[in-house]
Amino acid sequence: MSVHNIQHAGSNPQVAEGYKPVIAPTTLPVRGPTHALGNTTGARVVSQSGLPSFWIDKAPVGYRSSARRIVHAGAKRLFDIVFALLALFALLPLLVLTALAIKMTDRGPVFFMQDRVGKDGQFFQIFKFRSMYTHSCDDTGVAQTTADDKRIMPIGRLIRRTSIDELPQLLNILKGEMSVVGPRPHVSGQAAAGLPYDQVVPYYSYRHAMRPGLTGWAQANGLRGPTFDRDLAKARIDHDVAYIQNFSVFLDLRIIAQTATREFFSGSGF
Repeated sequence: MSVHNIQHAGSNPQVAEGYKPVIAPTTLPVRGPTHALGNTTGARVVSQSGLPSFWIDKAPVGYRSSARRIVHAGAKRLFDIVFALLALFALLPLLVLTALAIKMTDRGPVFFMQDRVGKDGQFFQIFKFRSMYTHSCDDTGVAQTTADDKRIMPIGRLIRRTSIDELPQLLNILKGEMSVVGPRPHVSGQAAAGLPYDQVVPYYSYRHAMRPGLTGWAQANGLRGPTFDRDLAKARIDHDVAYIQNFSVFLDLRIIAQTATREFFSGSGF
């Protein structure tokens, strides 16, 4: 069964410290992209950093195809191609300098490639600038990175803090495996709070309804990094749900603007 046809798929979303949902009573008229959603009768509306998400029986409401959603999906793909091409051209000097810095720091490949789970659960190989010493790289992605991780090279800390290490994913976008905006791609068997993610968040697969993104609603609102904390891990998926339910090209532009401010200028990565 495809994700967009799922109406009931999980448990009550919980939230993390500093993340305060607004839960509307079931009698509140549901406003938002209801023309693209399934049955919203009696749905609760939960705010995910100001973006409404819709829930019935403790599960996210599924979405259905609509003319508006199809038009926005086509515009999104066109935007992805143009954005990726322009970004690669504009950032070429930075990309070359980063590659040289990695080579001068440690022998080994410039790029780190790893299998990730994409749209509809399909696997693809993601590209990143290598930020760890060659002998310390973890191809499985099971060992999550921490703030004082000894595996990270000095240049690796800089490119991770500024998210420069993610820029090679522009190639994944051109290939159609990723989008500029969408749920961040995880490795197969991604852990959260020491457990498989889908055990912590039963509706976890909902996030595979769209292409994974270079950034997403969760990342634009500071939810990134390791998933050791159960509540933060769940909040991240809840933000993905809200993005999928409210998707539009205009929302993508808003997320790109927020990410540029938070991730690059603030440097919240490690």
